[in-house]
Amino acid sequence: MPNLRRSGDKHDTSSFSAAHDHETMQVQDMDFELVRPSIPQLRNSEDSARASIDSRSDLPMPTVPGLLRPESPALSTISAPRSPTAASDGSTPRGPVSLNKPPDAESIEGHRQRELKWVSLMSNVPPSHARKSKKVRKLLYEGVPSSVRYLVWSHMMDSRGKSVPTVYGQLAKRERVAAYRQIERDGAQSAFDHPNLAPTQTSLLSLLQSYLCMVPDINYSKGLTLIAGHLLLLAPEEDAFWIFVTLMDAYLRPYFSSNTTQLEVDAALFCRALEANDSLVAKKILTEIGIGAVELCRPWFTTLFVDALPSEYVNRVWDLFLFEGLPFLIRVGLAVIQCCRRAILECKNEESLLRYITVPPPTWFPPTVEAFITVVTSTKLKDDDVRKQRVKMEAQIKRQTQPAPRLQTNFISLPKP
Repeated sequence: MPNLRRSGDKHDTSSFSAAHDHETMQVQDMDFELVRPSIPQLRNSEDSARASIDSRSDLPMPTVPGLLRPESPALSTISAPRSPTAASDGSTPRGPVSLNKPPDAESIEGHRQRELKWVSLMSNVPPSHARKSKKVRKLLYEGVPSSVRYLVWSHMMDSRGKSVPTVYGQLAKRERVAAYRQIERDGAQSAFDHPNLAPTQTSLLSLLQSYLCMVPDINYSKGLTLIAGHLLLLAPEEDAFWIFVTLMDAYLRPYFSSNTTQLEVDAALFCRALEANDSLVAKKILTEIGIGAVELCRPWFTTLFVDALPSEYVNRVWDLFLFEGLPFLIRVGLAVIQCCRRAILECKNEESLLRYITVPPPTWFPPTVEAFITVVTSTKLKDDDVRKQRVKMEAQIKRQTQPAPRLQTNFISLPKP
């Protein structure tokens, strides 16, 4: 991440300066330093300490086998689940392939060029047009440098344009919300499950306290902790708050409402897509094991896959979800199912199946983020059809749940004067 500094009211995103051998850029009202890219570990050591599975070849192969690891259950099946913390011989399971080679001059230049492209685009494409722009879509699929990622998210959601000065500080000082203690407990558990979230705990409490004060009709659940915590890994606290607010308004608030209609509709759309892509797995999950559509999708959609995917994979999923909307979440769910396919087909009970698809071992995924995104975009799905079906299903449910008009009784017809 760059060293971010407030720069007053300047908004010239094309300004460029060099000082102390460092190049800086200015986006909206913030300066940031163009940094040399580092290639992060794809997963932390805690994540990599999950088991791989035994190999067999008696089940069908996935549709994109070349993108998966040799130990992925999409390429091999299991005879019995292993411990999630150790291999059968007591050794630590093999983690993902690490990219330890330092970046060369060409990759550094490519990184800087992508930064410059995003800086230029954010100065020329208004936030209100960002989610409709073909240029934005093209750059998103090419990749978002980590040094500008939260600025890109903020731009696509127009979170700065919708922010109100001083409001965040005022909300944070209000009386604690009813869910405050639960947020503390969930935050601690999330930091244990995802050690990279540990430094965000203080800011997380402040952010969710403020949000739940501002939007009291939200039903708190742990998914809010995971989403807010992941935002705080990338963005300063107040920026993260307004991105969170606009993200919830644009996509997620219905998932945390007392009315579960939206989640039911979206889960039904996912199950239709699953049946179209892999009828065998759909039958196993929905009929033989008997997991309901909402039960299947809730852990994914209410966390935006923070639990299911390694952190860097989550970043790329969010990059594209913020532009594409629900169809992309469905695609990601289908990709997760594909990566867990053979384990699912060997599953004997609901508990094991939900564990596999909710928190899959990292070694079941393709070895790189972009290989996983290729699996996501390779799924058979017509995004426009999903959007149209969603509107129709929402309207249908609304008609079904509307109270019937009251019939007038004891009607008296009076003669005209």
